[in-house]
Amino acid sequence: MASAANPTRDDFAAMLNESLGGEDGGFEGRVVKGTVTGIENDKAVIDVGLKSEGRVALREFAAPGQKADLNIGDEVEVYVDRVENADGEAMLSRDRARREAAWDKLEAEFGEGKRVEGVIYGRVKGGFTVDLDGAVAFLPGSQVDIRPVRDVTPLMDIPQPFQILKMDRRRGNIVVSRRAVLEETRAEQRSGLIQNLTEGQVIEGVVKNITDYGAFVDLGGIDGLLHVTDMSYKRINHPSEVVNIGDTAKVQIVRINQETQRISLGMKQLESDPWEGAAAKYPLGAKLKGAVTNITEYGAFVELEAGIEGLVHVSEMSWTKKNVHPGKIVSTSQEVEVVVLEVDSDKRRISLGLKQAQSNPWEAFAEAHPVGSEVEGEVKNATEFGLFIGLDGDVDGMVHMSDIAWGISGEDALNLHRKGEEVKAIVLDIDAEKERISLGMKQLEKGAPAVGGDSSGLRKGQVVTVTVLEVRDGGLEVQAGEDGATGFIKRSDLGRDRDEQRPDRFQTGQKVDAVVAGFDRSKKPNFSIKAHQLAEEKQAVEQYGSSDSGASLGDILGEALKKKD
Repeated sequence: MASAANPTRDDFAAMLNESLGGEDGGFEGRVVKGTVTGIENDKAVIDVGLKSEGRVALREFAAPGQKADLNIGDEVEVYVDRVENADGEAMLSRDRARREAAWDKLEAEFGEGKRVEGVIYGRVKGGFTVDLDGAVAFLPGSQVDIRPVRDVTPLMDIPQPFQILKMDRRRGNIVVSRRAVLEETRAEQRSGLIQNLTEGQVIEGVVKNITDYGAFVDLGGIDGLLHVTDMSYKRINHPSEVVNIGDTAKVQIVRINQETQRISLGMKQLESDPWEGAAAKYPLGAKLKGAVTNITEYGAFVELEAGIEGLVHVSEMSWTKKNVHPGKIVSTSQEVEVVVLEVDSDKRRISLGLKQAQSNPWEAFAEAHPVGSEVEGEVKNATEFGLFIGLDGDVDGMVHMSDIAWGISGEDALNLHRKGEEVKAIVLDIDAEKERISLGMKQLEKGAPAVGGDSSGLRKGQVVTVTVLEVRDGGLEVQAGEDGATGFIKRSDLGRDRDEQRPDRFQTGQKVDAVVAGFDRSKKPNFSIKAHQLAEEKQAVEQYGSSDSGASLGDILGEALKKKD
């Protein structure tokens, strides 16, 4: 072995390997310091103490968008990829060295939640690339600013702060946000500005943005929302009717939420409240004029003055049009006459009536057609209990099934008429408050009693001689006297015995004695031959027979008949 004083070639190799930390030098995969020994074209020659020098592109020493500022003799840090390549040169990288150093620094700052400085230098799908002093990070498009930015060019190639949202060194992924920094800064500014504001304070601001629900007003570094309902006491369809972007608006601070740092503003609060004294201005029953401002399914809103609207409920819109949409009765902007029905100043509500400003058609009908009048109209509808007849004034009257015809059942009487048929009737009763008109058709038949009369002087239990007018299956249509009231004898009242209860044993024009059994709801009399027979029998027994005389019923009746003759 050669002495230390005279080292051989192999000794030099061994000492070099030892100084480099092993056979491969131990340099690979490490960041080391080197010296710039020369600059050839666009590359820098760097000596890091290896067997050979390495070359690194000058652009790796330049910041994004700038030229490299490098001179011979400068000391730089580089990353050793390989100690020796096929050409015998060291494979060095300035970018990798900067990236490794940057990752160490960024991990420490990320752990402490600190902001980092970077430069936006490129565009990629979904966002932008940011240089964080050697490490490349991704900036999503949604994290560029608080509000969407159409042109990012003014923000590129400028050092600015970012917040690291996520980083993964193994995969080389870093996600940053510029928006988070702006929001935090704005929150700090808002907090300071809010401390100088108080609820009720009047301040001027500039309208920055307008939405469907209101406008955002800049109060000098902090925005407040001017809701559409706080712009004016009168109805506003869109905020643009009151303010425009760039306008200077005088507003009052209505509410400050310290937790969310949101400020609610108002303009109408600076005006006098039109609802003050509304009850005195709009007494109940007052007839007013106003314009329809809005139509809904349940009614229409009518503006009585700027800032005061009343609701006409659908039930108060028309006397005769029921269950129709308000839009078929009134239209927007139409001027209408209304009556005040109710005022609630606390709830800021006024109930109005449209139909009350018009004459009640039932009252008008009652004046023109009193009870007993004859009317004519079209059958509008047939129900299971009667007919509805269309009358003057667009009102309907009802003929109950029992008032359609004499001598037949209500069901059969209903089948005699159809919808659309023109019929005549008598007015039986009018209730304007309940909006009801009762009609009768059978009262127009010959010999019918006068409506509201006394059935031609007949009284219950009275014995009268009647003339058969018509023979029906259900009984006899008869008339009392020569021109007396017509009435009916039911089949069961034609005689005491079943054989006598056959209508066909009677003939038209035949005269018979009967008792007034009662009156129907229209005061038409009902007669009974059976009741008359029983009454005669009872009288005969009382006059000519006794319980101990031994006389038979036939003998008694025979004697009574002889006496009558």
